[in-house]
Amino acid sequence: MQITDIKVRKLFDEGPMKAIVSVTFDGQLAVHDIKVINARDKYFIVMPSRKNPDETYRDIVHPINASFRSMVESEVIAAYWAEYEAAEAAATEAEEADVEQTV
Repeated sequence: MQITDIKVRKLFDEGPMKAIVSVTFDGQLAVHDIKVINARDKYFIVMPSRKNPDETYRDIVHPINASFRSMVESEVIAAYWAEYEAAEAAATEAEEADVEQTV
């Protein structure tokens, strides 16, 4: 199974959740609401889950083995960093444009 598309839907500045991502596999299956989390100086993904009546959570979708999970996690986190850097560059350009307009 190959990842054919990764869309970073939303970036967050505050808190441990850094992004919400959608991943498409083989151009045929989309998994939405994968979360990119930063905790204890480590980035990892959390698969979409549902809250049970007993207040616990259960994954709706999840990788079956560690090697596939590692591949998905590394590609999603790489896509997050690319989107983060693009957003930072756009913010810097916007600030520079504002400074030029006021001068």
